[in-house]
Order: sequence, then structure tokens, then C-alpha cells
Amino acid sequence: MRRREFLSIATLPVAHALQAARPGAGPGKVVGIDGAEAAGVDLTRTWSGSLCRARISNRSTRALRIKEVVLVDVDLQMPPATALYGEGFQMLSQTGGTLGAPVDYSQYTDARHYRMPQPDGARVFYGLTMLTPPGGETSLFAFTSCNRFSGAFAIRGASLQAVIDCEGVALEPGEAWDLEELMVASGPSRTALLDALADRMATHHPRLASDAPPAGWCSWYCFGPRVTAQQVLDNLDVVAKSFPDLRYVQIDDGYQSAMGDWLTTGAAFGGNVRTVLDAIRRRGFQPAIWVAPFVAEKASAIFRDHRDWFVRGDDGAPLRSDRVTFGGWRRGPWYAFDGTHPDVQQHFERLFRTMRNEWGCTYFKLDANFWGALHGGRFHDPRATRVEAYRRGMRAILRGAGDAFVLGCNHPIWPSAGLVHGSRSSNDIKRSWDRVMTTARQNLSRNWQNGRLWWNDPDAVVLAGELADNECRVHATAIYAAGGLVLSGDDLTAMPPARAAMLRKLLPPTGVAAEFDDDSFAIGHVRLPQARMLCLFNWDDAPQTRVVRVDRAAAIVDVWSGEPVTVRDGTVSVGLPARDARLLRAV
Repeated sequence: MRRREFLSIATLPVAHALQAARPGAGPGKVVGIDGAEAAGVDLTRTWSGSLCRARISNRSTRALRIKEVVLVDVDLQMPPATALYGEGFQMLSQTGGTLGAPVDYSQYTDARHYRMPQPDGARVFYGLTMLTPPGGETSLFAFTSCNRFSGAFAIRGASLQAVIDCEGVALEPGEAWDLEELMVASGPSRTALLDALADRMATHHPRLASDAPPAGWCSWYCFGPRVTAQQVLDNLDVVAKSFPDLRYVQIDDGYQSAMGDWLTTGAAFGGNVRTVLDAIRRRGFQPAIWVAPFVAEKASAIFRDHRDWFVRGDDGAPLRSDRVTFGGWRRGPWYAFDGTHPDVQQHFERLFRTMRNEWGCTYFKLDANFWGALHGGRFHDPRATRVEAYRRGMRAILRGAGDAFVLGCNHPIWPSAGLVHGSRSSNDIKRSWDRVMTTARQNLSRNWQNGRLWWNDPDAVVLAGELADNECRVHATAIYAAGGLVLSGDDLTAMPPARAAMLRKLLPPTGVAAEFDDDSFAIGHVRLPQARMLCLFNWDDAPQTRVVRVDRAAAIVDVWSGEPVTVRDGTVSVGLPARDARLLRAV
């Protein structure tokens, strides 16, 4: 294999890490489906500052199935105590901790829960990895595009490989592929590095236009799949009277007759969900609805009538999802729609056009989108990757949805770039301290995406129920610090007055995410046009004190209590009990 390199090490922000990109000092390679280096394939990598553009071409006389391309193979020379952050392929997978002791941010990991293949002895992250040695600068490795291929980072000990997953697609004789762009940068400011990444991603995947993050109410976290029309209408009465900023009223999972049969409603709402959606619209609010467009259950009419619309296994039959991944959380195992099939694209377009134009829905929460990028299957278009299958399906959905707001949930993160207005940034919330704490960390780790790639959705605000007052303050402050969507998940007809007052103070959403001093998420700063907001957290089981420098002339008020906070010599010192938070306004 011949390689042509264009590299100016002097311009690279992480020169020591990229010595491996020089010819003869750890070159990249193209790997065939058999695991051996693909003979007859040229790899060209062109570096421009922190960006690497790569291309492979087949100069042989036969088609070659390509498994992956290793763009960079780096000896990091970083100690085990190096702080680590790695993104997952799908929304629920994130990793923190250190190189020597990685920590999963949730139990729903790519490798274990979703059973995505990974090389032995390696930790694999997708889209983004950041490394910060003790006392050193942060190094960022990230893919800035995801049009056709998924980009990953495999770490073994202190070595890192940047890898393009080509999924065994055939590279024909004389054919060439442009691969996804890689960014490698370093510096003292995590915020600056992530801002640069967001800017570059937006050049490849322009953000869908949406003026402000939505606010609303959803049925799931108080009523689940057995929600009734009366429960929705009773809450609509309270919204109209006491929470008019909650403009969207979302009907969640439970209205459909089967997973996949979204226009044939089940027993919920007397068999006609449209009567409830019409009532929402008549009251001057926006109807919103939950849909899982990429999956269907075996008992659904659409699966029975259109088996050729689904991702296939090696035997040519529709692939049961539990053969290769998690089978689904309700009415599984699911089957995944093949986004490369023209009839599926037409079906998606018709489905969402009907829900938008005839049902009046102006907000779609898309769930289970991961299955639209299912691994281990075969597509109608044999030359398509799973990233392409997902993106083609999403484009059809957007055509049908028209001017509606589209939220991605349980979705592949990088493949969704440029295809959703909003992105769920955490696991599902629960009314427990453990889930409040873990979802907050997941959300705040993705603050850099908010307002740059899409609006982040930190999941519902649940202030009524089992949470203690201090835990509610942490939860509400974390939602505020996320800067994205605000959707109430409580039964508002039974909302305690103090918790209702807290919800009102979250409205309307600011659209501005907090910037944190470090990944401890102890002190966050939200810079609004007329004020500076301070988000102070104590995640520990023992009291802590937070000290922040402010303008000497600033007047500080605790948003939750309404009480003034003393400023001494340009410093605010706030004692926080265990598991508590404060949201301060400085003007």
C-alpha cells in the first residue's frame, strides 16, 4: 500500500501526539474484511492545522471489502491518572474517569447493553475523546463529520487509534472514498476546544433552524403508557391557567395500537388520540407526540404487510434486533426499518406529513432512533453504511414533518448531526437522587452542543414526588445549567405550591448553557444579556463551600429562595449542605 502524506508538524496543536502521522513513524492503514491490511489501496491524509482529511482509492483490479481505516495510531505517553472523557455511539453511552480507571456514566453502554462489536482489550469511544494529564493541557480527538462512516477512538493502555468504520462495504476498482474529517487539538481551555469542535461540525452539518428551545409538558413521567384523555386535559387546564410558557403538550408512548402502527391508535383516549390533540390546539397550545419511527413489533400490521421494508439478516429474513443488540424495552424484540429502501422513505414521509398536517402535531419526539443505524444487518442498498441508512431515513422524516420541531432520543449522536432540532443529552430521569445526579453529569458534559449543533434536551423536570427539597434544587439547577429544553414531567394538578414556583423560575428556557471551570461541575457560569447566573453544586454527602469571584458592585440574589447574597471584597462564599445547589443571579 502506497501512502502520500502532506503534513506540517509545526502547525499542529498536538505535535507530540501526531508524530505518528509522519510516514514511517506509525502510519495509518486500510484493513480489509479479513482483518489483514488491504493490498492495492492508497491512503492519503492531508493535514491543515488541527484538521486531517483522508481519502482511500483502490488501484487494484478487483473489488475490496473494507473493514476500517486507521487514520492515526498514537502513543499518548500519558499517565494512568489522565482524566478521560469519551462519547458513545448512541445517546446513553458516555465515559469519564481516567485512562487507568474509566467510569461509565450509565449502564446502557455501547459495548455491553447495545452489543456493538469492539476489539479485545480496548475501550472504544465514538465521535469525541478528551484527555487531560494531571497538571497538563487537554488533548481533544474528534471527528467533525459523520456523513457516511462512523469515526471511533480505540484506547489500549496509553495508546490511541483514530478509526473509520467502513462496515465491510466494497471499494470497487478505480473507486475512491472521501472519509470523515478528524480534528486533533490541545490547549488549556476545554471550553475553547469544544467551541472549536462545534464550529467545525456545524460547517459539515449546519444546524436546523429553531429560534428557541421549546418548553412544555409531557405525559410519560406521571402517567406512563396508560395515560388517559382526562389526565391530559386536566393538566392542560393547569398549564393554561398557571404555566402558559409550557407551550407544547406532548402525548407520549401508549396511544398507538402497536409499535410501528402509529396512525392506528389503540385503546388509549377512546381509540382516537386526535380528539386530545385537537383539544390542545383549540386551547392555543401546540400538540406534540412521541413516535419511534425506525422500529416495529412482530404483531404490527406494518411488519406483517411489508416484511421487505426491514433490515435483513444473513438469511435474507427480517433481522430480529435481539440477535445483534438490545431487543427493545417494550413489545420487543423489534425489527428495524431499512432507511435505504425507497418505499420506507416514502412511508416515513407520509407518516409524518399526516401527523403534521392532519393531526396538527408541531413537535415530534423521535425515540429508539438507534435502531435506524442498526449494526450486523443487510440493507436494500448493499453499498450503504448504517450511518447512511439512518440519515436517509431521517431526511425523509424531516420532509414529512415540515416546519415541526424534531427531537432525537435514544439516537446515534454523531450520525444525527444536522438532522434534529433537539437532542436528548441524558438517560431517562427518575425521582431518585442517584438518577438526578447521574443524568445531570451526562447533560452537563454535553453543554457545548447546546445552541451550536441543536438544542439539548436534559429530559423532563420532575419536582413533585419523592425528591427532598435539597435534591430538587440540584435537579432544577442542573436543568437551568443545561440551557436547553424544559418539559415538565409532573402531574401538575397535584403540584405542591413551592415546587410549582420552582418550575416557573425555569421558564422560559434561556437557550444558554453554563460553562464550568472543570469536569467536577461544581461552579457553572451562564452569561445572559442582562445578568450573570451562577450555578453552584455540591454533589457530595458532606457539606461543601463554593467561592466565586464577582464584580464588586454586583447585587446577588438566590433565585430559589429570593434572598440576597452577601458580596465581600468581590467574592461570594456559599456554604452548601450535602446534595444541594444554589442558582444565583448577579446584576
